[in-house]
Amino acid sequence: MGKSNGKSETEALDVERELPPADGDENSPATAGSSAAADEASNAELQKLKAERDSLLDRLARTQAEFENARRRAAKEQQDFRDFATLDAIKSLLPVIDSFERALQVKSEPGDFRSGVELIYKQLQDALAKLGVRAIPAKGELFDPHFHEAIEMVETSDAADHEVLEELQRGYKFKERLLRPAMVKVAKNP
Repeated sequence: MGKSNGKSETEALDVERELPPADGDENSPATAGSSAAADEASNAELQKLKAERDSLLDRLARTQAEFENARRRAAKEQQDFRDFATLDAIKSLLPVIDSFERALQVKSEPGDFRSGVELIYKQLQDALAKLGVRAIPAKGELFDPHFHEAIEMVETSDAADHEVLEELQRGYKFKERLLRPAMVKVAKNP
């Protein structure tokens, strides 16, 4: 490749590698004008980025506030629901309390008093059953550690191994969830 435009190939390369004018040459009108325009463009870009940043920070703050408000609303709704459910359970137990109060006000024979308390006990069981509370069967059942709590192991050959001999405290389930295990005595064959 020979000469192009009257210059050698090496001179053309030197022009390509030439550095821009030094900062000290700002006095020249072409350089001063382009530098001021570049500064104006740079300041305009900086202002635009600052405005965008401020807008994004404002949106972030608003979104965080909305999220916090939504979280508080959800927590309040959950608490209201729990209170409503508890209120419903309490309403179903109030007739049992009324029956106990009436039974305690009446002067009666011990036999009549006992039959009255048995009726109230039945009323309470019915109210709990409507709420989904069920007693866990224990006596005569095979020991189940998911529903029974063994308080004592009794050596005996009168019952099968690991059979519940006696229920010391009744256990309960709410629907399929364990509320309280039954405390029991369990048979252990010698």
